[in-house]
Amino acid sequence: MTGRDPRESHRAATPLELLYDLTFVIAFGLAADELAHALAADHVGSGLGGFAFAMFAVTWAWIQYTWFASAYDTDDWLCRLMVMVQMIGVLILALGLPALFSSLEHGEHFDNRVMVLGYVVMRVPMVAMWLRAARADPPRRRSPLVYVATIVASQVIWCYIALAEMTIEHTLLVMVVPLVVELSGPVFGERVAADQRIPWHPHHLAERYGLLVIIALGEGLLGTVAALSAIVGPDGPGWSGDVAILGVAGVALIFGMWWIYFVLPNGELLDRHPGRGLAWGYSHFVVMAALVAVGAGLHVAAYFIEHHSELDAVATLWTVVVPLAAYVIGVLVLYSILTLTFDPFHLALLVASVAVMAAGVVMAQAGQPLEWCLLVVAATPWVTVIGYETIGHRHEEAVLARD
Repeated sequence: MTGRDPRESHRAATPLELLYDLTFVIAFGLAADELAHALAADHVGSGLGGFAFAMFAVTWAWIQYTWFASAYDTDDWLCRLMVMVQMIGVLILALGLPALFSSLEHGEHFDNRVMVLGYVVMRVPMVAMWLRAARADPPRRRSPLVYVATIVASQVIWCYIALAEMTIEHTLLVMVVPLVVELSGPVFGERVAADQRIPWHPHHLAERYGLLVIIALGEGLLGTVAALSAIVGPDGPGWSGDVAILGVAGVALIFGMWWIYFVLPNGELLDRHPGRGLAWGYSHFVVMAALVAVGAGLHVAAYFIEHHSELDAVATLWTVVVPLAAYVIGVLVLYSILTLTFDPFHLALLVASVAVMAAGVVMAQAGQPLEWCLLVVAATPWVTVIGYETIGHRHEEAVLARD
């Protein structure tokens, strides 16, 4: 385990990494379901708080393993067994999500005990893997040891938070400490000489993040199916033109969101500017959370159609519009981080995207059917798609030529 060649050609995700990602399908799905239940019950504050905590824990654990595997994945028997233990941890963490959301809803205390147990189960193998890398790769020993120190310190604090009987306010205050410790690991680990940094592979990382984006997009498709089932199910009005409208809206929305992410030349720019990788990687917290939240919003639309929601049509539409807006902004931020440029054309695209979303909200306020409002909102990412395919790709080519 001396570090893989960051210039290795045809580097792709391994079957082990793809199997590992399956557990995050479950974690994202449960997080989306819990958020949808909370929003439909009009428990917006507790729902968003629990969702933010859950998405950080899940996404951060994925990020740390992915960067490690990009540099040190040997795919031997010991590595595989450690990954299996991490997968068990992800499932335990996912099983703790209902208790977390319930505790926030009732406002008694912050019940994250099962989640922390799963998180620790995930993180202990990472400590062992980093120690193994530190031993086998002496020239880069400092960075793995920094990761080990921050992981161990943060886990001790997380365990204290889980076991201590604290109010929600006190818990949220104390949580700042382990969050800062967790996020500081890569920051300090990368602040060494270039030849001593962990040898992550830029194109491999870009592919791995792209695969996680696709997994998160799957929540939107599940939300669409849930909304369609509410119409065509035994308790719904049955097959009608609304089914076609809603189906087109859901698929078009998810397809457009997929399109605008994958026009980003992530691998190429990370290869040219590896120093921008950390900010790029951290920015995906917002992107992933927004993608999963869009799926949750479509689930809320299903509850509305089934008359199982406390929200009206306008509030229901907002559960899709808000995370969609966050996603569009997040993608533009990713581009700016990688290129260190501000393209005025992006501002025009953002204004046009906001106008499309606003049109959908106005339609809902005017009493138009939710299906038609969602169809209009679904056009939002296509503003960027059309802008890129007509004009934006020339700007991108100019940036790549300049770099």
